[in-house]
Amino acid sequence: MTSILVLIALALLFDFLNGFHDSANSIATVVSTRVLSPRLAVIWAAFFNFIAFLVFGLHVANTIGKGIIDIAIIDKSIIFGTLIGACGWNIITWYLGLPTSSSHALIGGMIGAALVKVGPSALVWKGILKTVTFIFVSPVMGLILGLGFGIAVYWIFQKSAPLKVDHIFRKGQLVSAAFYSLGHGGNDAQKTMGIIASLLFSAGLLGKTFHIPLWVVLACHAAIALGTMFGGWRIVKTMGQKVAKLKPVDGFCAESGAAITLFISSAFGIPVSTTHTITGAIMGVGSIRRISAVRWGVAGQILWAWVLTIPCSAIISAVAYILVRQLAR
Repeated sequence: MTSILVLIALALLFDFLNGFHDSANSIATVVSTRVLSPRLAVIWAAFFNFIAFLVFGLHVANTIGKGIIDIAIIDKSIIFGTLIGACGWNIITWYLGLPTSSSHALIGGMIGAALVKVGPSALVWKGILKTVTFIFVSPVMGLILGLGFGIAVYWIFQKSAPLKVDHIFRKGQLVSAAFYSLGHGGNDAQKTMGIIASLLFSAGLLGKTFHIPLWVVLACHAAIALGTMFGGWRIVKTMGQKVAKLKPVDGFCAESGAAITLFISSAFGIPVSTTHTITGAIMGVGSIRRISAVRWGVAGQILWAWVLTIPCSAIISAVAYILVRQLAR
């Protein structure tokens, strides 16, 4: 029982790191446009991260819990390897200031440990392919929706004074940031719920039917909200200013486009990357003024980090799984 409690604590640490790492996604635009101070921005985002469980179902949690690897092979060593792989990659990319996906780090961790234990037969290819497909779909959706919102808003307010537009969207960005944070909490907290529930199920603590207990839901939302409160400032700088310079109207359009993408993905139970989504939306909005407004060199570095996330976290996870099995002998 002690080992299960330790793994639950490690899972909640991952959830905290997820919020810490991905707080940039929720607050970068609202901070870089100076609508909110960094302190108020993280409090605003954390609140909506936490209450997201009142809005969303648990479709993503079920996908993670039993839709990536065969739930029958899950044991404490698999969960340990998964979480070490995901946490390790999150810490590395936070240090480098790269906005990578905590979601895909977690999935890569599951894949790495499962491959070492059983081999390719342990993988649930339908769930993996759906997730990998959205590595490309979610930033494109974010880009298209951000660009669409931007074109519509710029057209509607083309004859308005810039000062008036700025005043309107400073208030509007509070709403868009809130919706984005809801989407972030609703999609990302569920991934840790799936991990904890699969651990409990494999230990026979959930009975014969896989489900997500309420205490797991509340604990995961609290952990991700707390992580957001601490804020990954290195990544805020990359997201808020290095990809494209943003004004309040741009931040509103980017957050709105990304929020819609997250709401749709969560409804279909697809564990997408909030990082990929908001980055795509920022690129879409930034390219309205001119293509050169987007710093494509920085975008290229981010893209490489996305591509490497699943294999690198899988390697870390595989090594962690091998080590813990050796120590258990």
